[in-house]
Amino acid sequence: MACLIAAPCSGSGKTLLTLALTAMLRQRGRSVQTFKVGPDYLDPQLLSRVSGRPCRNLDRLLCGSGWVERSFHWWGRQADHCLVEGVMGLFDGRGPGDEGSSAELAAALQLPVVLVVEASRQAGSVAALVNGFRHHRSDLTMAGVVLNGVSTARHQALLSEALAAIGMPVLGMLPRHPSLSLPSRHLGLLPAHELHDLEATCAEWAALAERHLDLERLLPLLAPPSSAPSGSPASSSGGDPIRWALGLEGEAAVPEPVTLAIAADAAFHFRYPEATELLEAMGVELRPWQPLADAPLPPDCQGVILPGGYPELHAPELAAARRSLADLRRAAAAGLPIYAECGGLLLLGQALEDPQGQAYPMAGLLPFTARRGALQLGYRQATPSHDGLVARCGEPVCGHEFHRWELHPTPTAPTALNAASALNPAIAPGAASCMSASNGVMDGIQQLWQLEGWGCPPRSEGWTTRTLHATWLHLHWAGCSAICRRLHAAARQTAPFAVAAAAAVAPAPWRHGSAGS
Repeated sequence: MACLIAAPCSGSGKTLLTLALTAMLRQRGRSVQTFKVGPDYLDPQLLSRVSGRPCRNLDRLLCGSGWVERSFHWWGRQADHCLVEGVMGLFDGRGPGDEGSSAELAAALQLPVVLVVEASRQAGSVAALVNGFRHHRSDLTMAGVVLNGVSTARHQALLSEALAAIGMPVLGMLPRHPSLSLPSRHLGLLPAHELHDLEATCAEWAALAERHLDLERLLPLLAPPSSAPSGSPASSSGGDPIRWALGLEGEAAVPEPVTLAIAADAAFHFRYPEATELLEAMGVELRPWQPLADAPLPPDCQGVILPGGYPELHAPELAAARRSLADLRRAAAAGLPIYAECGGLLLLGQALEDPQGQAYPMAGLLPFTARRGALQLGYRQATPSHDGLVARCGEPVCGHEFHRWELHPTPTAPTALNAASALNPAIAPGAASCMSASNGVMDGIQQLWQLEGWGCPPRSEGWTTRTLHATWLHLHWAGCSAICRRLHAAARQTAPFAVAAAAAVAPAPWRHGSAGS
């Protein structure tokens, strides 16, 4: 059975140990399936690169326990070895409890825990720390400890004796080493595509694992799952979790094919691999689109997906991508469905400020300017306020918010989406509540939903129409697969971009009423 690699807190070395073990196994010619607990894009990107196969997120809050168990057992059994990297500290979850934590997942999947402890400034105290973690939950099994930041023989001896006194196995001691320091920025690790000489670094990680880890005791903990526990969701259905999530098990018919463009470059790359797989199972053909390269929208696309990423770090290049921005405006005016979250949302505003505070014009579809602000982080329960492109009243969803930019309304700014609503009333039927008092014209853009979360005051957030979904909130579509069905259905009703845009009348800007985010 696989193990969970956890730690007392973030920054202890969970990712480094997972990478070192994965690189070592790949160097030995073995296949490895990696998993990551919680809502994370950056660690999984790096683990995917090193393992050579998509890292899968295991998040019971975003996806539900049924999906998590099926996902773990389905993909875990397709490799020679399997390991799960935890999130934050072992017992850190939503709010002060351990709901959504690595510990909750380990208990649910019956995974032994390998605790990574940053011990560079500890001696005998490490025993008290480890013993507290071992006994905090009686339903967890602590398989052993890997100590990080141990550089001298004397320090090794001190720590070994302290842990031997409480009967805790030491499964390795990693020294300070340049390759064990990963660069990061304001949302976490640098993306995998920005790391230079990754192949050489993987060789160093593998060598460190061979030299400093007790592989004789660790490798048995990396065996793939053999079977699901009796009575669990995965034991009753061992099939493909993608088809299970979509309710397609046993269906032979392939849905009618449609084509969607998806922004995919250094500015937009925060997405779960299941998003692609779920769409493809629905008959969607995805066309990568690179706004940073000022690429035109694919002429045959029937909708656009704008995932998260780092557009704030590429604001000058995006502002200079006039063809890409113009095509996005034309797609909105023609009524193509547009799904945007977090970084994708920023592309739709009036302007985006870079980290130095310099503002650059964006697509102008929504009435805000974005600039750096306070960190927003945590799970959010989202209750839709109106029916829109993918959200429906009465269908709350759980998502995750993680960003340092904030939106400042520009309610009098003319937006291309206003004009699109005037030319195409089908964009937002029933939007009488958004009538402008000054001109009596329907704006057509409505508030998306109400967000609530631990320590986060309830607030209105996002925008929606029949063809737009724009929000800060990251969703894992395995937990709300209706998104895929509704995107597919909306795209089916839309002509290809080249045809739809040619038929649309060029929009004339008019004043927008604030919709709130």
